[in-house]
Amino acid sequence: MEQMLNVSSNPHVRARMTTAKIMQLVAIALLPAAIVGIYNFGFKALAILVVSTGSAVLAEWLYDHFMHKPNTIGDFSAVVTGLLIGMNMPAGIPLWIPAFGSIFAIIVVKQLFGGLGQNFMNPALAARCFLMISFAGKMTDFSVSDSFKGAVDGVTGATPLAALRDHGFVAGSSVPIKNLLIGNIQGTIGETSVIAILIGAAILLCYKVISARIPLTYIGSFAVFVIIYMLASGKGFDVNYLFTHLFGGGLMLGAWFMATDYVTSPITVKGQYVYGVCLGVLTGIFRIFGASAEGVSYAIIFCNLLVPQIERFTRPVAFGKGGAKK
Repeated sequence: MEQMLNVSSNPHVRARMTTAKIMQLVAIALLPAAIVGIYNFGFKALAILVVSTGSAVLAEWLYDHFMHKPNTIGDFSAVVTGLLIGMNMPAGIPLWIPAFGSIFAIIVVKQLFGGLGQNFMNPALAARCFLMISFAGKMTDFSVSDSFKGAVDGVTGATPLAALRDHGFVAGSSVPIKNLLIGNIQGTIGETSVIAILIGAAILLCYKVISARIPLTYIGSFAVFVIIYMLASGKGFDVNYLFTHLFGGGLMLGAWFMATDYVTSPITVKGQYVYGVCLGVLTGIFRIFGASAEGVSYAIIFCNLLVPQIERFTRPVAFGKGGAKK
């Protein structure tokens, strides 16, 4: 009997996990942190998340429509981008700013460079940095009016990182570490609760959407940088100072959800470790020596630009190319 063979182009081994499923899982993993943010900051936070996500989806649909391209909103990447932009906003910001940021992320950073898989930096973080430069006052105003404050009465004033930068960790007046874990602190909508972020990270790890290599290397190298700074500057080792740096601000959200972006992070194993170390060191430099108390967004964006070179120098040698010298 003649055997019929199906001739097709590669890849011949395909995974069941599609782009849409991956993005859906990322969106689901972001929900715990988003829900805590809504609980802490009230319905204004919910409105910001809805507007930023809706604006991103609408911008992608309109671009595809007018450029006569296939509709790509079904891959849910615009949903993730919009949700991340909203979670990186302070709860008191005018709604038009996250909408503007979502449009910038989708049109300028993503679509004009070829769409999903072609962008050279994380669209959500690029939008945040753009908004920080353009509207610095509103992007760093973390005061929340009483009508939108929700269940947390203490969410006013400086962020834990800003207070740490100005005064160091002062027992009795600095934000307790437990507040950093549960989210009873000032900050952007999605960065306040470490526990909620780690629940989302666990979802991504369980479904093998991400690897722990980049986040753990990032967080670990940053912790080492802070410890070296404490010892070298004469502060001595202060665990509260270290934990405030680790749990306050956008480090956890950035490490687990943005530094692991498939498109803008290395694919080689060695490269992922190098990438994580670069992120940790740059975040430490920006936070401790820079003008701003935060540095995660700028560190990730800068390292996105280094990814091609990191992959170039960490690419495995092809079989037969690295033989013994004659």
